[in-house]
Amino acid sequence: MARYDNIFEYESDLAGDGLAVGIVMSRFNQDICEGLLAACTAELKRLGVADDDVEIATVAGALEIPLVLQTMAQSDRYDALIALGAVIRGDTYHFEVVANDACRAVMEVQLDTGIPIANGILTCDDDDQALARMQVKGADCARTAIETANLLRAIGERPA
Repeated sequence: MARYDNIFEYESDLAGDGLAVGIVMSRFNQDICEGLLAACTAELKRLGVADDDVEIATVAGALEIPLVLQTMAQSDRYDALIALGAVIRGDTYHFEVVANDACRAVMEVQLDTGIPIANGILTCDDDDQALARMQVKGADCARTAIETANLLRAIGERPA
């Protein structure tokens, strides 16, 4: 629905049927990551993504997520990818290193490969914050991945 005369506007499309989605989940802070994953996969199913079209890879921690995302993106088997993890602030600078580098690398993989990646790596001050956000963020990542994959497809299919 275009809001402007003579200007084309792409519609938001959350239809997941026929889309292949890869998920990379960190096992560090596993309870939180499992909560993210449960919300994410439930939302993917609600949006029409078939169970057979979802693949999940687990990695040790957030810093390992980007490399597996890159490998998945380069396989040409996925329409969208999702990164799930939880980095909880501790008493050292390590939190900043992991949070910043993992998120930066996820963005680099997305831009380098052209495969949309929904970033669900939570960066929280404590477990309570992460637990409060995991359901909403997991579902949001599913919607973001599907919407972006459909938008890129629509842009590619629109005649010049």
